[in-house]
Amino acid sequence: MQDIAPYHRWLDDYDPTSDKKSPFYRRTYDELRYSQRIYDHFIHPHWDEFGSLTLYLKILFADYEEGFAIFEMIGEWNDCLYNDIMFLKREVADELMRHGIHKFVIIAENVLNFHASDDCYYEEWYEDVKDEDGWICLVNLFPHVQEEMDDARLGYYMNFGRRLNEVNWRVLTPKGLFEKVEDLMMVKRRLH
Repeated sequence: MQDIAPYHRWLDDYDPTSDKKSPFYRRTYDELRYSQRIYDHFIHPHWDEFGSLTLYLKILFADYEEGFAIFEMIGEWNDCLYNDIMFLKREVADELMRHGIHKFVIIAENVLNFHASDDCYYEEWYEDVKDEDGWICLVNLFPHVQEEMDDARLGYYMNFGRRLNEVNWRVLTPKGLFEKVEDLMMVKRRLH
């Protein structure tokens, strides 16, 4: 796991450590020392800790004029033991929403497991973004993680599934990824 670094090709377009509106503004990284872990596995030092013991993220891009942010996540999403959604909502999403972000693309291909608890924070986050015509989308979930999220009925609050699991996001620009996901959301709205 220590070899899985956050996606870095958009760093010239956006750096969360240089963004005064980012919860990770002025964060520094020790390139030589691996200290963060998911259980007994060290992870790359560029992943950002936000309060969870098993889940880390990197804000890959934020566009305050367009109102969207793109995260990449790694680890075990464990609401049951560690209430990860509370930390994600309070420490990251709320901070960005204060500055006009209301559409969230979460790249979840490195989320290894999901363990549910109650859905209060998911509902709260959904309520916060829907008033701004926003959404929360998870891209490229593992099938077993999607199944665990389906079982917890998180589809009421977040968008995930087949079409979002087929997004080849690495060949896109941040704006291109946002537009692709937004197009998928428009298709979904027309079908419902």
